[in-house]
Amino acid sequence: MATKIIYFTVNGRPEQAEFPLDCPAQDVKGKFKYVFRSAAEAGPHDILKLYNPKGNIINISPRLEPNAPGSCYKLEVVAADCNSELLGVELAVALGFDLSTMEKRLQGLEKKILTEVGETPAVVYEMKKQVDSFREKLESVEHLSWLGLFKELSEGPHKPSPFYHKRTLRKTREEVEHVREKFLQMSSLEVSEEVRQYLKTPTFDNWQWEDAEIMVLLQVMYTDLDFIATFNIEPEVLQNFLFEVYRRYNNIPFHNFKHCFCVTQMMYGLIWMTDLRSKIDSIELLTMLTSAVCHDLDHTGYNNAYQINARTELALRYNDISPLENHHSAVAFEILEKTESNIFRNLAMEQYKRIREGIIKCILATDMTRHNEILNKFKSILPVFDFNNKDHKNVLMMILIKVSDISNEARPMEVAEPWLDCLLQEFYNQSDMEKLEGLPVTPFMDRDKVTKPSSQTGFIRFVLLPLFIELANLFPCLEQHIVDPVRKALDYYMEMEKALEREKLNRTQNEKATKSKESPAGPQTGPDPQPASGQASSKTVTK
Repeated sequence: MATKIIYFTVNGRPEQAEFPLDCPAQDVKGKFKYVFRSAAEAGPHDILKLYNPKGNIINISPRLEPNAPGSCYKLEVVAADCNSELLGVELAVALGFDLSTMEKRLQGLEKKILTEVGETPAVVYEMKKQVDSFREKLESVEHLSWLGLFKELSEGPHKPSPFYHKRTLRKTREEVEHVREKFLQMSSLEVSEEVRQYLKTPTFDNWQWEDAEIMVLLQVMYTDLDFIATFNIEPEVLQNFLFEVYRRYNNIPFHNFKHCFCVTQMMYGLIWMTDLRSKIDSIELLTMLTSAVCHDLDHTGYNNAYQINARTELALRYNDISPLENHHSAVAFEILEKTESNIFRNLAMEQYKRIREGIIKCILATDMTRHNEILNKFKSILPVFDFNNKDHKNVLMMILIKVSDISNEARPMEVAEPWLDCLLQEFYNQSDMEKLEGLPVTPFMDRDKVTKPSSQTGFIRFVLLPLFIELANLFPCLEQHIVDPVRKALDYYMEMEKALEREKLNRTQNEKATKSKESPAGPQTGPDPQPASGQASSKTVTK
């Protein structure tokens, strides 16, 4: 059997992997992951990085070129976002197991039961009910000294739940300096052509990259779109800008620096997939990419409804008008006001004014309360859309950042579904805080009313698909890239919703059967006792 051999090192130790050439692609892909993880003694959620002899990051895939012992690849293991898993690590030490790994494993098992069996056995439901009850007790207790945790409610609403992680909302100096140092060390590395091409696709997996590497990839986007040369952006200024952006995204479940990257990466992919470089000018492209980078700066995990109802400083400052989006935009220009991080500092005044106006319009367009207004405007101009018309292009830019902002369901399910878990965590944090503060509870964020599939089916059907389909009407090539995956995601969550309904029905029937057995009017041995005069028999009162 013909094979190919891959030679690599792990911590200086030489290793080799042999793969059959005629093995099915899916089998080879699985074997690749298994072999490299085994060789590196890596856990299931650790991140593996592979470098070629030149020091370039390359993708671990079945297309990896065979090599010789004298030109080994270098394999490194990076723990999956160690800083964000402190709670799991501490509990692992205290209780003797890895809470995060166990939770992921249980979620996988539960999903497997629902898809294969179609319903959850009553015993599993009872266990889940007990766990939920226990969690409620934990979350209602202010001081959890027996776990070494505590819940501070006195510090105001802008502190994440300790059940997400124990990091502070703002990044610490030690945290950012560590990432900055790593980023600067890596910034001069050449990213392989394979990764550059992968970066242009909606299938890109953000979970395999840590923050310093994400900044390198953002740097690649600015370089490959020729912004560095066209707008005379000095490399060190771009690095300072990207670092300041990273620093101003907070430690919250969803609207964090990784979300910033995903939105920017989708925008970058859309630019290439639609050949937008031939249709609009470089200033407009630079505006869109930078808007995506900055669109959620300093988000605290609480949406505009909360800001307005809680009468926060942001709501007061911006008169209840898109307080978050106005703040994100203001923070972006705070960064750009500093000479050392102003990537626009070599532009002419007219160019800068044009970009500033465009960035503000794009970021404000991400306020979902304006969704129908912007979509209807786009639909009205679509039959006569003209790339030479400034107003038309402005609406298109707003549509593109909106699509990029809510594009997770266009990605592969293994990339998209963890993002939904993060979003629900942030939603639940907000609704918990609303209940604690006596504010109106946002219905779609209430952990007592929302399930994973119910949160997605309506959103995909009534928000995502209409938006994505209209963009695909202008760019038909996007049908296969983003519309079809969203349709598949809708099918997936509809099936999950049906499975949960079957489970609920089954649970109700089991409860009725249990109550019937426990009832005094249940099955009896021997003859029925005779009722006393004027008294109904036991059979009569059963219902």
